[in-house]
Amino acid sequence: MTGLKLGQTQSDLPSPNPTSSYWHREPRLQGHRTTAELPAKTDVVIVGAGITGAFAARFLSGAGRDVVLLEAREVGWGATGRNGGHCQPNIYASKPHIAAFELRNYHFLRETVRAERVPCDWVSAPGVHAFYSRDLVSLAAERLERLAELHPSLAEAARLVTDRPALERLGVPAALGAVVQEYAASLWPYKLVAWVLEDLLLRRSSGAGGFNLQTGTPAVDIQRHGGSWIVHTPRGQIAAGSVLVAANGYTSRVIPRFTDVIVPVRGQVASLAPAWRVDSPLSHTYVFLGQWGSASMDDYLVQAAGGSRELVYGGGRTLGTGKGWGISSDEKVDPVVAAHLRRNLNDVLGTPGGGDGGGEDEDKEMPASYEWTGIMGYSADAHPWVGELPPSLVGGPGVFVCGGYTGHGMPVAALSARAVADMMCGGDGGGDDLLPPEFRVTEERIERVRAGERLSVEDYEELICPF
Repeated sequence: MTGLKLGQTQSDLPSPNPTSSYWHREPRLQGHRTTAELPAKTDVVIVGAGITGAFAARFLSGAGRDVVLLEAREVGWGATGRNGGHCQPNIYASKPHIAAFELRNYHFLRETVRAERVPCDWVSAPGVHAFYSRDLVSLAAERLERLAELHPSLAEAARLVTDRPALERLGVPAALGAVVQEYAASLWPYKLVAWVLEDLLLRRSSGAGGFNLQTGTPAVDIQRHGGSWIVHTPRGQIAAGSVLVAANGYTSRVIPRFTDVIVPVRGQVASLAPAWRVDSPLSHTYVFLGQWGSASMDDYLVQAAGGSRELVYGGGRTLGTGKGWGISSDEKVDPVVAAHLRRNLNDVLGTPGGGDGGGEDEDKEMPASYEWTGIMGYSADAHPWVGELPPSLVGGPGVFVCGGYTGHGMPVAALSARAVADMMCGGDGGGDDLLPPEFRVTEERIERVRAGERLSVEDYEELICPF
């Protein structure tokens, strides 16, 4: 029996006492264990019950595979239940074929929510990327011009706005320019994942079979034994024909040799009651980019649906301790980042007392109902990792990974999960028409990264646009 050697800097297991997220106000499936004991064996073990693990389980179960889904804490308790509530493809900022993939992912999610009436507060609304640095406005203009020449159908989904009246109508009068993307949405991601898993459990109870959810059950090691993989947990072990690690920022805890390939990075979000009156709901979702003071800004905003209409605002990571780099604990909030999130909307939105002229409320903080952190998985080369790991890396065939979204998981995770599920069933992931080749796991790609061709925290700051 060959065990995987632990590295020195890989992620810890998910924290047992994480901060409380706004999205977890209505918990579902807490403490769920489909069976009192772990099954002795199964076709597939999936590690991680976030959006990737949930959709992978849906696709694999639909293909007739028996699936056991392990979650260290609760369903959707990682990045999926701690993000900013966005699903927004980067039309102008990504390579065209990746932008097209992200658009397909967006339409897939939107159609799934519509067709199956998923109660996850999905609201389609244009996305505004507001720029607070002139070089970003120029760079966006160059990108859009190039896109119009080579991929006019994609270019139709994004436009650059620079005149002041139009920026005021978009709600960002303090910005120097903005790209408006037609396809964007806000949603309650935790509710989407909970619905997917509840639907799988319902199908199981009606005789469809093949799915077993085990929360409070971290995977602490995987080992090759004979023709199977043995997944070890504090509650026992399971033998499986194949394993999918869908743990994103926690990937290196399960696959130690992915240390520095997918790096845990802590982000922070707050739900805010605006200090200024909102007469009607925000009609857009927002990303704020540029140099703000001494730090790079990459912040994001949606307004929650429902009665509260709170503003869910995330970012400020570069102001925090170590810029969040290499941190895998979500037990605390960073006070400096928290202060930024409570104050900065007055500036970037140009609200009364903010960056469009100042006023008596200039430094007034918005009260926060929830402030929380979450762990993202930053990829060493800025692209997700989707596919089977080389046997030389883990000791045999049959271990797959899907993660490393670098803070941009909602526009790519669901179809990445479909691609990896297809690979696990003997397919090719749908070909490059479905999955960008940059996302695919290859031995050469891993070796390049492990040989030192990987991005540092400083590199990510330069790519913060990210174009």
